[in-house]
Parts: sequence; C-alpha cells; structure tokens
Amino acid sequence: MTITEKVAYLKGLADGLAIDTEKSKEGKLISVIIDILEEMGMSIEDLEENTTALGEELDAVSDDLADVEELLYEDDDDEDEDDECCCDEDDEDDFFEVECPNCQEPLVIDEDVLEAGVIECPSCHSQFAISDECDCDDDGCDCGCGHDHDEE
Repeated sequence: MTITEKVAYLKGLADGLAIDTEKSKEGKLISVIIDILEEMGMSIEDLEENTTALGEELDAVSDDLADVEELLYEDDDDEDEDDECCCDEDDEDDFFEVECPNCQEPLVIDEDVLEAGVIECPSCHSQFAISDECDCDDDGCDCGCGHDHDEE
C-alpha cells in the first residue's frame, strides 16, 4: 500500500467516524493533519516518479558515453599494444623488477635503491650496478645493468 493510499484510507476512516470538523477543535486539527498528509503523499509520489525518470535518463546517457569512449579509445589501445616497453609500466608505488646477473633471481626494488645505483642480491650476496635507463634496445638483458651477459 502506497503512502497516498494510506492517507486516503485515513481520510475515509475520519469521514466514516463523522468527526465534527466545524465545531470540535480536535476535529479541525485531525482534518488539517489529514490534508497535510495527503499533500505530502502526493509530493512523495511525484518525487519517486521523477527519480525513476532521471535514473532511466542517466542510464541512457551512461550507455551513450560508453559507446563514445569505446570509439575514441579503441585506436589508442591498438597503438599502445605495439609501442609497449618494459620500462613504461606506471606503478603507483614506484617499484621496479630487476634480475640478478649472477643467480638470475628476480628482485623487486624501489626508487631509492634505483637511485643509489648499486644493489646486493639477497640470494647470492653479489653486488651489481643498476641503471634507470631503458635497456630494451640492448641484446635482451633485463637485469637493468646495461651489459650483454651472453658474452660472460
């Protein structure tokens, strides 16, 4: 039962009880309260209808925006896949992964260690130099030292 239906029931109940709204102070008060409740119920129904309509319109706009984004960013996604570089990863915490040239153990370091330029491997305890320059054009070396380890 909606609010408007409940107020209508209350109004019918008051009419059925034959409350004197002309002479009785309590009757006048009850009559005014019921009128106010009736107006509030109609306002609430209007708000609910408007909310539903706005929700439907918002869904339509959201769908249209998704279509536009798909069209706009579709070409960018294709270009990004071709130009990917191991150094272009954009981590929020600025962590980098390097490989120990001695034991090939993957190591995760932060920007402070990268700036220091030297790291000690916790597995084999060998020290090696690291660089923040991209080594993608080198001969497949992923450790960050910039050397070709195939010759060693």
